[in-house]
Amino acid sequence: MEATFQPLGDQAVVVQFGTTMSLEAYQQVRRVALILDRHPIPGMVEYIPAYTTITIFYNPQALYDWNQKHTARERAEESDTLYQVMCNLIREQLKQATVVSAGEERTVEIPVCYGGELGPDLSDVAALNQITEQEVINIHAGGDYLVYMIGFAPGFPYIGGMSERIAAPRRKSPRLSIPAGSVGIAGKQTGIYPMETPGGWQIIGRTPLRLFRPEDDTPSLLQAGDRVRFYPISMEEYRAFEEGSS
Repeated sequence: MEATFQPLGDQAVVVQFGTTMSLEAYQQVRRVALILDRHPIPGMVEYIPAYTTITIFYNPQALYDWNQKHTARERAEESDTLYQVMCNLIREQLKQATVVSAGEERTVEIPVCYGGELGPDLSDVAALNQITEQEVINIHAGGDYLVYMIGFAPGFPYIGGMSERIAAPRRKSPRLSIPAGSVGIAGKQTGIYPMETPGGWQIIGRTPLRLFRPEDDTPSLLQAGDRVRFYPISMEEYRAFEEGSS
């Protein structure tokens, strides 16, 4: 899959792999992220991965200083703009690191209490797809999921791999408040609200796990690249889990 480049203001480059959410696009974005972790580009400040893009932010002054010192090595043309210099550096890294191992994937198991007061939209999702509520639960809990990115709110995982059999559009009228831990569906994606926040996803259940822990060195429980498995628990188990973790 060929990468395309475009500027984002005067301090960032967007590297894009197609326009459709897919495993192939994700793997390319993940590959670039791993390369940048192991071989940081001069002047780079940070990068932000998404479904089909990875945006690389840079410090213009640091990149300019580096470019002035290295033009003699023909790493970049003196007449290049800083955007062109950054694009050239990214292309060089991608060529030199054609094979990058992501290491062993991490699988995180997420307990979910489906339906009832914790999953008020479960019946709507079932009716929309002309199946029973239990079938929605079985399909959702039986999926093999991948965290594509973290966004919207701190620790909010955008999770792909959900069956189209339980796909559902966002609510026409978003809720002003969705409790932390709520498990939702939007289109062909599923996700988990890490904190109380407004939102328009169809809520089918809730997990007692804390997805965002600001006091930890790694605040987000889930990371891009994680595999996720959901498993059903009862209301009694949910409450016991909450009491045990408080």
